[in-house]
Amino acid sequence: MNKPNRRTLLWWLAVPVAAQMLTACVPIVVGTATVTAIDLYQDRRTVSRNVDDNALEVKLRRSLSGDPVLGDPVNISVVSYNGIVLLTGEVTSDEQRQHAESVARSFEDTRNVINELGLFGRTTLTSRINDAYITTKVKAKLIQNDKTPATNIKVVTERGTVYLLGVLTEAEAKAAVRVTQTVRGVTRIVKAFEYIE
Repeated sequence: MNKPNRRTLLWWLAVPVAAQMLTACVPIVVGTATVTAIDLYQDRRTVSRNVDDNALEVKLRRSLSGDPVLGDPVNISVVSYNGIVLLTGEVTSDEQRQHAESVARSFEDTRNVINELGLFGRTTLTSRINDAYITTKVKAKLIQNDKTPATNIKVVTERGTVYLLGVLTEAEAKAAVRVTQTVRGVTRIVKAFEYIE
């Protein structure tokens, strides 16, 4: 994989710094910029793929939120990692579930879609807070474990199910699953890894 050179990193850091300075949030910028540099440098995706994933998430969220077939009572979360789109949340019918997937597949940058949309009512605030807490605990444990490259693992939690996405070796993937299994509150683990040698 190509690693970004220093000039590329500095350019990508300058954009969020400039944007944040315009809103007078300079103290936050320093922390955000540092994390961004680490994430971009250690990410096994190319810089352009990373940018494409972010852009795909934004475009897809916009398309789904304004889609007349989906309507108002749905709750769809979108994550893209290396062109693999993960759809989680709740819809009210199987037609909506399939339609959301077809919308996701219609984008050129989408390589595959993992459709985990459930036919449930909207999750409660308590459930969403619990999911966020589980995600935080999983990420913290992945960072602490020297066998898991945490910057290459995306963690998403929905109704106690933890989704793990990333570009990993098989050994790293197994270690990530073992770490996730130790987190209290995790009811199920779904692996969406791409494997490298």
